[in-house]
This record gives sequence, C-alpha cells and structure tokens, in this order.
Amino acid sequence: MRSGKLDRIIAIERSATTVAPTGDTLTAWTHFATVRAELLSSQIAEEAEGFGEADADGKTFRIRYLPGISGADRIMFEGRAYGVTGITEIGRRRALEIRAVVKK
Repeated sequence: MRSGKLDRIIAIERSATTVAPTGDTLTAWTHFATVRAELLSSQIAEEAEGFGEADADGKTFRIRYLPGISGADRIMFEGRAYGVTGITEIGRRRALEIRAVVKK
C-alpha cells in the first residue's frame, strides 16, 4: 500500500454503555482510533427501506491493518457518521477495506 494514496483522515468510534447513578443506561460514542485512509468509492446506492425507496450515501475506505474493528463501530468522515457494513482484510494483515453507509 502506498502511503501517498492515504489522503483522507477518518475517526473510528465505538459505542460505550455506562450506568448513571440513577440506574439509567447511557450509550455514547467514544473515540477508538484516528487513521489515514484512501477513499476507494463514493457512490449513491438505492436501498429499500420500509415501504419506500431511500437513498443511502455509501463509501469504501482502505486503511492500514488495525485489529479490533467490527461492524458495531462507526466512522466519522467530513462531519458525517457512517455505520460499518463490511470489513475485508487485504493480504496478511496489510490493509482493511471498510464499507460504510450514512447512519440515519
């Protein structure tokens, strides 16, 4: 992987649940990692949602291998939150391709 292609910066966040003194559970997104990424594709995909059609902004990012990323994480890119829909390992721990769509 050529480092010159990693021209974007993304933040990977993880959901954390805490218990408040009142007994309520609070869910918040916490910072997991900030990495450089290559934006492979940025397309508008049509998804069936409920009873109608909706547009979803999908992106695919390539990053250097980082252990611990899962589908429960989210990516912050250009001020928008993207839910991780798929992760593909490239080579033997050389890189990851992360597919994500805008969270609603």
